Formats: sequence, structure tokens, C-alpha cells
Amino acid sequence: MNVGIIGSGGVGRALGRGFAQAGHAVRLGTRSPEREELQTWAHETGAGAAIATFEETAVFGNLLVLSTLWTGTESALELAGLSNFSGKVVLDTTNPLDFSEGVPPRLFVPEAGSGGAQVQRWLPDARVVKCFNIVGAPFMVHPHFEGGPPTMFIAGDDADAKATTTEILDAFGWETIDLGGIEASAYLEGLAMVWILHGFKSGTWSHAFKLLRH
Repeated sequence: MNVGIIGSGGVGRALGRGFAQAGHAVRLGTRSPEREELQTWAHETGAGAAIATFEETAVFGNLLVLSTLWTGTESALELAGLSNFSGKVVLDTTNPLDFSEGVPPRLFVPEAGSGGAQVQRWLPDARVVKCFNIVGAPFMVHPHFEGGPPTMFIAGDDADAKATTTEILDAFGWETIDLGGIEASAYLEGLAMVWILHGFKSGTWSHAFKLLRH
């Protein structure tokens, strides 16, 4: 599978590395493909990984991953070319965070009601699935916790897209729980704030969520 990662920060690099290690061809999309640190990432990740522009990445990927900072998300999508997302599964890992008053950030609620719903509105012909937004980048691929595999909650309107997402999460070592349509992104983004606030209060970032059953 060809995987395009829109965004070259820590989340994009972690997931890109995970997809490459699983045998997929990966393009890491960025505004500045010439950056030395990104070229080093591609070299260290292996032959299946390369750096590209947002547009090249969106054209390349059969599966696309959105991993931008929220403030740059809309412009990144526009640079990538909105038509290049049509019909494709788009994993939305973003959280609409507001750092205007410092840290910890506040959760910004877009006009559509959540970041996930806003991304789906920006990409009406794509099949957006909210996921990977409730854990830190170091634990996104093959997370190892004493309590067993953590739980990744997902949301999206397309059943087939969520099935594809679940297969990816299975391969990456997660338990998956589907919360329903893309409007449930509002709750996932709220859950991300729980993760973030605990991180700032405790000074640690090595935590994840697990749904326990009796």
C-alpha cells in the first residue's frame, strides 16, 4: 500500500516509520522537503520512505494520514490539493488545540463541532476516520504497557474506512473501539485533553487509555 503522511512532525514521522516497517511505501509530506533532518529520517527509515511536498504526497497515497498542527491543517490540505483526497481513507490524527494562552492548551471547537467533523467538511469526498489522537507519538506503533494493549477509539462515517483503520491498528498492536460517526470526534478530542492535562500535571507522557470489562 502507498501511504501518504500529510505533516512531518513527531506524529507523522512515528506513523510513517511504522508503516514503512510494515512493508508499505511511505511519502512524508512537508512544506520544506529540503530540510536535512527530514532527509535523514527518510534515510534511516529505509528504501520505502521518501520526503515529498504535500501535493506529491496526496497524489501518491492510497491511504492518507493527516498529522499537522491544527493551525496549519486547512492550508496543508489546500496545498495538497483537495481533489487528491477524493475517495481515499484519511486518518485524522489532529487535535484542535489553542495555545494562545500558553500551556496547557485549551480545546478549540471548530464550526463543524469538532476537528474531525471539520476535516470531513473540508474533504467532502474523502473517507475520514478520527484516530491516533489520544496518545503520544512514541506509543503509536506497537505500544507496550504492563496492562496489555491499550485502546484506540475511532470515529468516522464510512464503515469500510473504519474496517481498514481497524486492520492498521491491529497490525500496530492496538485494541480498537468504534464510537460511531465522525461527530463522535468531539468526544475523542475531549479525551485527548484528558491525556494532555494529565501529562502536564504529572510531568510524564507515557500513558494511554484502556477500556476495562467485567
